[in-house]
Amino acid sequence: MTTVPPPAAPAPEPISPVQAAALRDGVLPPVEEIRPGVWTLAVPFRFGVPDATLVYVVEGTDGILTLIDPGWSADDDLAVLREGLAAIGRSLEDVGLVVVTHLHADHLGAADAVRRASGARVAMHRLEVEALRHERRNARANDADIATWGLPEELRAGVVETWGSGRRIGLGRVVEPFADLLLEDGDVVPIAGRTIRALWTPGHTTGHCCFVDEQDGLLFTGDHVLPRINSGIGLGGRTGTNPLGDYLASLGRLDGYEDLEVCPGHEYRFRDVVARARVLVRHREERSRHVAEALDALHGPTLYEVASRVPFSGGIESMTGFLLASALTQTAYHIALLGRSDEVRPA
Repeated sequence: MTTVPPPAAPAPEPISPVQAAALRDGVLPPVEEIRPGVWTLAVPFRFGVPDATLVYVVEGTDGILTLIDPGWSADDDLAVLREGLAAIGRSLEDVGLVVVTHLHADHLGAADAVRRASGARVAMHRLEVEALRHERRNARANDADIATWGLPEELRAGVVETWGSGRRIGLGRVVEPFADLLLEDGDVVPIAGRTIRALWTPGHTTGHCCFVDEQDGLLFTGDHVLPRINSGIGLGGRTGTNPLGDYLASLGRLDGYEDLEVCPGHEYRFRDVVARARVLVRHREERSRHVAEALDALHGPTLYEVASRVPFSGGIESMTGFLLASALTQTAYHIALLGRSDEVRPA
């Protein structure tokens, strides 16, 4: 979901008081009907993130249900999903389609278990499927990057374990076939009587998609835009583009959708995605300024030395493992976007 602290600007006000209260109290929010035939329920995330994934249930005119981001599943345990569906008088067997915004386990994790339990199809962007297929290869390739970062020796093993070849692959995720339906930008999701379009928003991951339902005034944003959290960048495998540049461009794609109610993958629903996107852009601009100042002050630094001067929450010295790797990688994206990669010395 994220490796970066929220920006200093005020978070948007929640539309759902019960979601905001649940987030404050550290409990799951109740099931809510947000439009006729559209509900939200929550599935807990089990790896230390003090949050839950918001799952959206959309009913077609044929009575078949679609789940947008079914959340995490440990040992194929779908009890929370079953309970949530029972609260609206439905069952898992009524699900005919699972739509996934991106490949992370807290969004995709239960998809295969739902497919096997209900016969539902799984749909996601083509690039997410490619990233899943190359996940092990990408993890091994990360070792070569890690070796150049200038990490203190006592931190290297933890980074390799969580970012490189030691990384646990495929945990809690869908298995082959990763998707039964490949989505591209602008595709209409096959839900009877509804027009919900895929909006390709790479950055957080390469094939991340938001889903636009202009008829009901809803924008499902996954982890692209969250109300309080600054989503991490480049967390979907290796790519030939700069994920930071992709992310900034994707934020610009939200222009014109400010009147839609934002249905994010975490926290709570809110309004005016364009205003929130501007806050996220300003945060990235501020981060680039700090990176540029670090480069100006140092002569031939390693990536770790540059990141040590960037004001991450708690400082780079407080980070280990995945958080440290993500912070360093994102620092590299900023350096590249500034056109100053040649100033960094490989360790």
